[in-house]
Amino acid sequence: MIDPQISEWISQIIRWVHVITAIAWIGSSFYFIHLDLSLKKREGLPEGVGGEAWQVHGGGFYNMRKYLVAPPELPRELTWFKWESYSTWISGFFLIVWVYYLQADLYTVDPTVRALSTWQAAAIGIGGLALSWFVYEGLCRSPLGRNSLLLGVVLFGYILLAAFAFTQVFNGRAAFLHTGAMIATWMSASVFFVIIPNQKKVVATLLAGQTPDPKLGKEAKLRSTHNNYLTLPVIFLMLSNHYPLAWSSTYSVGIVGMIVIAGAAIRHFFNSQHAGKGSPWWTWALAALCLWAAIWLSIIGKPGNANLAQAPVNATPEVMTASFDEAVLAIQSRCSMCHAAEPVWDGITIAPKGVRLDTPEEIERHREIIRVQSVLTHAMPPNNITEMTLDERRAVATWLAAKGTATR
Repeated sequence: MIDPQISEWISQIIRWVHVITAIAWIGSSFYFIHLDLSLKKREGLPEGVGGEAWQVHGGGFYNMRKYLVAPPELPRELTWFKWESYSTWISGFFLIVWVYYLQADLYTVDPTVRALSTWQAAAIGIGGLALSWFVYEGLCRSPLGRNSLLLGVVLFGYILLAAFAFTQVFNGRAAFLHTGAMIATWMSASVFFVIIPNQKKVVATLLAGQTPDPKLGKEAKLRSTHNNYLTLPVIFLMLSNHYPLAWSSTYSVGIVGMIVIAGAAIRHFFNSQHAGKGSPWWTWALAALCLWAAIWLSIIGKPGNANLAQAPVNATPEVMTASFDEAVLAIQSRCSMCHAAEPVWDGITIAPKGVRLDTPEEIERHREIIRVQSVLTHAMPPNNITEMTLDERRAVATWLAAKGTATR
């Protein structure tokens, strides 16, 4: 068994690498989308050039040109933008294995949803990601691929269907994470299986003195466009594991849908600006509406709605003391084995996030965190691994409600 301190460092390093490579991939992707949309057709450009753009950066000027198929003569050196994508997916895969499969009992498996063993959770997760790629690839190569709008609608529906399927086997946190990982798999696999191979075919055709097939560029362009519009939703879904109000909602699939629309709308605004087609400000209104809808769905669908207690009309000192004592008993019996100065839970050497709940003073100090994590949502204890009962959550809710009444 790996020392928990070493395990923590491994997790941190993998996450660090994943974030760095993701920044590199997203940065280069956004740059080339901007470049592609800002190209202008001008007189005197060489044959086959679809447009050019002048840019200034770091004290220098750059003249960028794009050939619609390929230049008549290839340069000796070409820069391939692919390793950012590959590194992001590989590091992300290692991270999901390390956190969500090797620690499935904490982060993935919820017995109240589906009682899975570690290997079953891993098989479903990896199998789901692989299967989703074949579905995505089949849809893109089907007649739907000739109608980008209709294809987009179908893919949106498939994302929601997959998100729902994940909620039927995993806890909310893992379901959100796997939905994001699924889309990220489409994006990286498109680079590996379509975009780069098609570019290599173009190069090989040119070297053979033949004219490349324009279809190759169109196929790559379709996948690149999908990657562009799906980037922002993927980032949200990946970060959401830290925010249980989103993934713990009974309407989490609807929240996924709202985030996908909001992210795509924001990208459309910038794409339109880059292409010189104006500034469609309505996209921000749509994004704001979707985000508000996501917030509303998280509020009305939070698990805490079923066990929030009503605050006493008169929060007297006696009532406050009694409710606090009950809350302390519940929290110390279910949470302090990890959130303590010296945790006793196997594999944990330091209180997670530095939050200690082993004394009444510490419990009082962290009451707002407790409200979100254990009352409004059931994110803690993770997967309810210490079997915190609804009565115990009600006791905590009663104390928090009485606290709120006393301070008003």
